[in-house]
Amino acid sequence: MSRLLLSGCTAVATMDDAGTELAGASILVEDGAIRWVGAGDPPAAEAEGAEVVDARGCVAIPGLVNTHHHLYQVLTRARAQQDGLFGWLTELYPVWAGVDADWVRAAAGAGLAELALSGCSTSTDHHYVFPAGTGDLLEAEIDAARELGVRFHPTRGSMDLGASSGGLPPDLVVQDTDTVLAQTEEAVARFHDPAPGAMVRIAIAPCSPFSASEGLMRESAALARRLGVRLHTHIAETADEEAFCLERFGVRPVDLLDRLGFLGPDVWLAHAVHLSRDDIAAFAATGTAVAHCPTSNMRLGSGTAPVRELVDAGVPVGLGVDGSASNDGGNLFGEVRQALLVARTRGGPAAMTAREALRLGTRGGAACLGRDDIGAIEPGMRADIALFDVTGLATAGIEADPVAGLVLAWPQPVRHLVVEGRFVVRDGVLANADERALARQAHAVAARIAGNPGVGALAAQGGR
Repeated sequence: MSRLLLSGCTAVATMDDAGTELAGASILVEDGAIRWVGAGDPPAAEAEGAEVVDARGCVAIPGLVNTHHHLYQVLTRARAQQDGLFGWLTELYPVWAGVDADWVRAAAGAGLAELALSGCSTSTDHHYVFPAGTGDLLEAEIDAARELGVRFHPTRGSMDLGASSGGLPPDLVVQDTDTVLAQTEEAVARFHDPAPGAMVRIAIAPCSPFSASEGLMRESAALARRLGVRLHTHIAETADEEAFCLERFGVRPVDLLDRLGFLGPDVWLAHAVHLSRDDIAAFAATGTAVAHCPTSNMRLGSGTAPVRELVDAGVPVGLGVDGSASNDGGNLFGEVRQALLVARTRGGPAAMTAREALRLGTRGGAACLGRDDIGAIEPGMRADIALFDVTGLATAGIEADPVAGLVLAWPQPVRHLVVEGRFVVRDGVLANADERALARQAHAVAARIAGNPGVGALAAQGGR
């Protein structure tokens, strides 16, 4: 039996159904689950033998949940700097055609570490580029997640609609439908763990209506339901996408998904920027969830999602950093703040509170991934906990409301991150990997991708 006591937190924002917040509180963890949380310390008998961590000066929140990412894109940041989505994809698809297992392993290590240092305990990944003969790309990123100790929900993405068939991606990065379905079913059989507290789960995720055929979308939905796993895709990200769907299919994007059987309580959708009232009502009626990616949507000029309207309609909404090539960063706590600011830009200063934004990053993310065992700090939940130090310069002055202040102030690196009761970040340092080594490897592979090894060598020297 292992016990960990996080003692004397300045505040604990539990994110339970009642929104309970505790001052001067402690959290007792036992064998990967939360056993006790409350003001002061637990009874001595319950905490006997526990490792005690002094959490004074820290605000504790549930570990953040990242609901949309493309980890392989970590190594192709700062490209297509002034393009919208379609132009950005057109420039980058030929680069991504060179992806291999070394690339994915280095990118996943760097990207998941960056997320962990921002307080993220659980992340999905939408990987949909599988060039022939490049190794087991899903296994490469799952290995990286296991090394770091984070909870991981990768999706087996897919594209079968290449440029010669009217799709956007070049033909060399798409697969035929039968190959996709066979490899997807194999991935679920190898890696998916449906048990409570699972560290790895797989979802099925054809890329988008402009890169996956109607047949692949339908068959993917049927396969996911036969295997009992979740479904994911991009939808309604840009006005161009709506025009594409109207021209090619005669319906708007969300109506197309409905026609393809791609709405339901087992589905979460990335972006959902350009929605009608009927779209929002359809999501609410079917229990379909949304991964809101505020920074990526702004970076590409795609627009801002109607998150206030979605939440008010009862649609589950989580947050995603999206690919680091369309965000250029992987700070999930930063997305909590961005979600707050974007909502207020759309709807005024009362459009979203700091606590509502924090709930998107915790409970909302857990709902997107179909998890009822993470996203809150309460007895029986898995022990995924992020502690942020609020004693530094950037948080001076938030004493009147340290929970809201944590969101409103500039995002701070996490001091401690515990996942399944084990440290992933301790005292601001990765507990299970060498950050500098991950950075050196990522820079070296990125330089190979860029065709300029000298740049990578220079960056590696700077990281020593």
